[in-house]
Amino acid sequence: MAGGEGTRLRPMTANQPKPLLPVINRPIMEHVLRLLKRHGFTETVVTVQFLAALIRNYFGDGEELGMSLDYATEEIPLGTAGSVKNAQDALRDERFLVISGDALTDIDLSDMVRFHKKNGAMVTIGLKRVPNPLEFGIIIVDEEGRIQRFLEKPTWGQVFSDTVNTGIYVMEPEVLDCFAPGESVDWSRDVFPKLLQDGRPLYGYIADGDWEDVGTHESYLKAQADMLSGRIDIEPEGFEVSPGVWVAEGAEVDPDAVLKGPLYIGGYAKVEAGAELREFTVLGSNVVVKEGAFLHRAIVHDNVFIGPSTNLRGCVVGKNTDVMAGARIEEGAVIGDECVIESEAYVSSDVKVYPFKTIEAGAVVNTSVIWESRGQRTLFGPRGVSGLINVEITPELAVRLASAYATTLKKGACVTASRDASRAARTLKRAVQSALTASAINVQDLEACPIPVARYETARENCVGGIVIRTTPGDPQGVDILFLDDNGADLSQTAQRKLERVFGRQEYRRAFPGEIAELSYPSRVVETYVRDVQRCVDLRGVREAGLKIVIDCAGGTASLVLPQLLGRLGVEVLTVNNRLDEASPTETLAERMRDLQRLGELVSSSRAAFGVRFDPVGERITLVNENGELISDDRGLLVVLDLVAAERRGGRVALPVTTTRVAEQVCRFHGVQVEWTSTSQDVLTKAAAGDSIFAGDGRGGFIIPEFSPTVDGIAAFIRMLGLVARTRLTLSQIDHRIPEAHLLKRSVPTPWAAKGSVMRHVVEAAAERVIDTTDGVRVIEDDASWILVLPDPAEAITHLWAEGADRDTAQTLLEDWARVVENAGS
Repeated sequence: MAGGEGTRLRPMTANQPKPLLPVINRPIMEHVLRLLKRHGFTETVVTVQFLAALIRNYFGDGEELGMSLDYATEEIPLGTAGSVKNAQDALRDERFLVISGDALTDIDLSDMVRFHKKNGAMVTIGLKRVPNPLEFGIIIVDEEGRIQRFLEKPTWGQVFSDTVNTGIYVMEPEVLDCFAPGESVDWSRDVFPKLLQDGRPLYGYIADGDWEDVGTHESYLKAQADMLSGRIDIEPEGFEVSPGVWVAEGAEVDPDAVLKGPLYIGGYAKVEAGAELREFTVLGSNVVVKEGAFLHRAIVHDNVFIGPSTNLRGCVVGKNTDVMAGARIEEGAVIGDECVIESEAYVSSDVKVYPFKTIEAGAVVNTSVIWESRGQRTLFGPRGVSGLINVEITPELAVRLASAYATTLKKGACVTASRDASRAARTLKRAVQSALTASAINVQDLEACPIPVARYETARENCVGGIVIRTTPGDPQGVDILFLDDNGADLSQTAQRKLERVFGRQEYRRAFPGEIAELSYPSRVVETYVRDVQRCVDLRGVREAGLKIVIDCAGGTASLVLPQLLGRLGVEVLTVNNRLDEASPTETLAERMRDLQRLGELVSSSRAAFGVRFDPVGERITLVNENGELISDDRGLLVVLDLVAAERRGGRVALPVTTTRVAEQVCRFHGVQVEWTSTSQDVLTKAAAGDSIFAGDGRGGFIIPEFSPTVDGIAAFIRMLGLVARTRLTLSQIDHRIPEAHLLKRSVPTPWAAKGSVMRHVVEAAAERVIDTTDGVRVIEDDASWILVLPDPAEAITHLWAEGADRDTAQTLLEDWARVVENAGS
């Protein structure tokens, strides 16, 4: 399989296919072909598409390797299975093996074939345990090796094992009869699930050998190190002149050069006196290293000149490039083919310089040289793209983010842009708007407004998405940039990955002068929102009830909407913090608790029906009952759920799996069904978009589906008004009739490399217990108590939730499973 573009490896793959990338001076695909030959596979069909001519020209008919090579060319991408189907005629109706041409391995293919024959398998999939399974397909097999379940490229919440698909398959020829030719078909996404569903014998062969998917710059460097250190059983070409120091034929190394292996020096390379080559350095053929040069973990391709007193660390330098005297190239930097790095230039960490570029003498390059922009490894966290204002999130970064987002959209499309009350958000929004319009994307500026209004306007208007900028909750020094889809919801994880790929490649679209888009200011946005809330949400009985409510707007953007809305409802309202506070756009936990205490005092002293405190962006609410007592977020979810379910007496609600199962008791009592979802906000939104009557996230966020499928604190408050007006019970009475929940939470530090292993150990420790993998792994005990283990998607920790019939049971369960996680992660 040699048809991939290797986009994540750019600029190394900007002008050559990934299978031709050299590892210890041989193309990756040549290492694969030599492995095949060692195991008796001499007849090979190579599927090609991207820069196919370069692969055909390099390997020819395979005679030099003692093999027979045929080529099957895809005119259009056909997927992993479709490309093999395209080569069916060359397979001659025999059992065959499929292997990637761009992954390094020393797996015992002969033993894998024996395993396949012994089990009478239709398909045998090569499996390997890896530390980080996110980029691969996860597979679970039983004790006999028969496949039970698999999932392609999961999120951390879906990780239930660290056993992944290597892309190496042994197959019987009838597999290719399961789908039609000329269609884009994927093995893991399309073919294998269907075969598993049909009960066909699919087996997994867990390999002992090493396997490295060379898909990123980090894994490319690691592959070189693994080969030099002997982890991958492939011997380099040349002579081992001292332990770990390999020198190819024709190379010249001055005796006064310092060599500290393991390292490799290619054919006819020249290393002068005073040069120092350190561990895991690889020099290609015809490379010249001048005196005083220092190279450590540097991968240098063919025909490169390394000038005197240069310093290269953990970088890759493409072929035919000149690195002049005194230049420095830092960790993670990649220099493309045929570049010139002039004297005293400094290329910072992780910078990508595409082919045929010149870095001028003395230049300090902190951003990638493509379109004068820079890449970043990780973008999205649980709150969008987050960081410190003017440190991690700068106007320059905002421009690049918006440019990447615009590149994923069609020219001429329209998006909304909005912000909270802070000055930082205003500044960053202006940068975002400039980038969007410069990329041929029209922008509707909603200015400062609550996030629910921005979401509703994005979904209501003919917009394909939106960008919201707000201060990070609880951190006045931080800022979050949220990206919305055409429904006003947070981008799905698939859309986030697409945006991340564009941002990482830094290949942004630019508009021609005549395509520069427009910036407009839509009128009556708040009025339209207020009108539609009143029209969609049931307000029967509110005027007649004569309710008194106390509201705390927290100095946020909800204060722009509530006066208009409440003035039409006939409700007596006492409002505090009803202003825009630019200086304090968020609050610390201490400030929040202080304000909630004050709200409780106002509610009890004024004999109000209840109190509500909005967050500064109007998205979430906290409730205070008629006695002035704070209702916690998880308890508040049960109270609102009980109100909705008691009135509707049927239907479906959507709740995240981290919610107490007391919610299930409440719903069952009122004849309502629960749909459990993952903790991802976009998944909860999708679940609420159907025929549900209510959804909540347990953190003060509520979805009122009859109005909008997104979290909306204002609509939730209006819904509460109607529900309270029509019931004869107070909030404290409703709270008291709901059973007490015993749900505990703990977070356990877990290294990133151990997360997959931790989840596998959790599944193994569950033994015969029932498990639920809606999000993470939830283990259910015989007495209905349960534990949920969920890796954090943004930090090196694992979260645990435990619920039992009483607090002691929940505490014991939590401690027992915390030990499982800690032991597996140590």
